[in-house]
Amino acid sequence: MRPICVVNNFGQFNHLIHRALRDQDIEVALVPNTTPPKEIAAKYRGIILGGGPDIGRAGICAEYLDLGIPVLGICLGLHIIAKKFGGEVRPGKYGGYGSVDVHIHEHDDILKGYPGNISVWASHADEVCKVPEGFCILASSDICGVEAMAFPEKKIYGLQWHPEVSHTQDGKKVYLNFDTICGK
Repeated sequence: MRPICVVNNFGQFNHLIHRALRDQDIEVALVPNTTPPKEIAAKYRGIILGGGPDIGRAGICAEYLDLGIPVLGICLGLHIIAKKFGGEVRPGKYGGYGSVDVHIHEHDDILKGYPGNISVWASHADEVCKVPEGFCILASSDICGVEAMAFPEKKIYGLQWHPEVSHTQDGKKVYLNFDTICGK
């Protein structure tokens, strides 16, 4: 089976995403955000758009969303997805990293197996303020209306929080769910 790729957007946790998958025996590669789309399509069965400091440094990530391959966006990856499909992103009111209680509204494929509320570790320096057409909100919090969103028919998912950090409750489940999605 082909691996999943983690697209490095210069975020401090991209290597942790890579390791989280590897630690669960999911074949994975860390690739630059300038990797040609044809190479991504030929080599990988799923794409994780990692976090990063600035959407201006996201390389050609938006082009990967046209490949028909399942995509999971983490933090900045979520913002790339939202902007690509006509959503809006704005600076968050609460800024830096910290613990957030998230309310899960839809237990779709990516959030399968989670309880109704979980504690996660997230940055809200920027956040989605308008969900693109065709997407549904999967989770929210008291400080952010879009903690997770999805376009299930296209197998495109985005999370504001970081499942790969130890402070996130049962974060590995997100990556196991994504692995299942990519195997379908």
